[in-house]
Amino acid sequence: MSAIGLRTPVAPASGLRGPVRVLLRQHRRALWTAGALLVLGVAVVVGLRIWVAVASSAERCADGDTTRCGDGSYLPTYARTASELYLASGGTAVLLLAGLVGVFVAGPLIARELESGTFRLAWAQSASPAQWLAARLALPAALATAGMTVLVLVYRWGRSYLLESPDSSGLTWSAQGVYPAIGPIVFGYALLAVAVGALCAVVVRRTVLSMSLTALVLGTVMLGLGKRRYELWPTVRHLGRGYPAGDTWHIESGMLTASGKEIYWKDCLGAGSPESFTGCLRNRGGVTDFVDYHPASHFWPLQLVETGILLVLAAAAVALAFRVLRRRHG
Repeated sequence: MSAIGLRTPVAPASGLRGPVRVLLRQHRRALWTAGALLVLGVAVVVGLRIWVAVASSAERCADGDTTRCGDGSYLPTYARTASELYLASGGTAVLLLAGLVGVFVAGPLIARELESGTFRLAWAQSASPAQWLAARLALPAALATAGMTVLVLVYRWGRSYLLESPDSSGLTWSAQGVYPAIGPIVFGYALLAVAVGALCAVVVRRTVLSMSLTALVLGTVMLGLGKRRYELWPTVRHLGRGYPAGDTWHIESGMLTASGKEIYWKDCLGAGSPESFTGCLRNRGGVTDFVDYHPASHFWPLQLVETGILLVLAAAAVALAFRVLRRRHG
């Protein structure tokens, strides 16, 4: 009876505490570095907002204009334009941080131990191979999620202040450099990075090669979804002259023929002036102007669909990583 009791597996929650504590001690320098990067990112956003607020004394109008109010021109302060330029790359920065998390998981956290053989020490004690890998997935996933939450909240706070300007086109919700930092997809990318890093590590078992492969896979997913993001939710079509009002994401435009066939503006790129464009489209049979776009109300559907795709990919990568580990080590 006592032998059976000794062989009873430990509950998953308590079984992860030991490996997690070991990881915290082993990689405390990396954790301090990550914390410093988080503080730096927060400080940059807070500093930019303070800079704009202090420089607002040079603005003559409530909208941030430094020219005489009502003269038809708009000239913001240097603090405002510089801050918009920096914050316009906020989404790119958080994706880069997510990629660094994945590379760290693939290399120093997992592949280095598999390559050097130090994993046998942990497995010979209380941690099973599954618990060993689970700890190396749970800890970076939890820390990355917490860190990204802080960054997203601070970034949205800093961006909201600059959106009061009438000329903040670089900070629109659909901008490639902004979109990933204002919604839940950043958490999807962070979790996918952890999962892909673990999978590459247990498959390749070489530190540098695992890190390189992780960066390649994550970069491919980020670029691929970034280019095809507009297809994740049906667009809205505006018929007639002009463009739809509001904060919209323009996708495509052109003319419809009498039969309903679409002729796009890109088909007449060599036409020159707008009048020549219109003439080119009409010569091809165009009758009615159309614009396909995503209104601001599509922000959450697009974000949630992309997040769902990322979470499914992450779950598949985690399941495959455990399966590979189980086949090789039982």
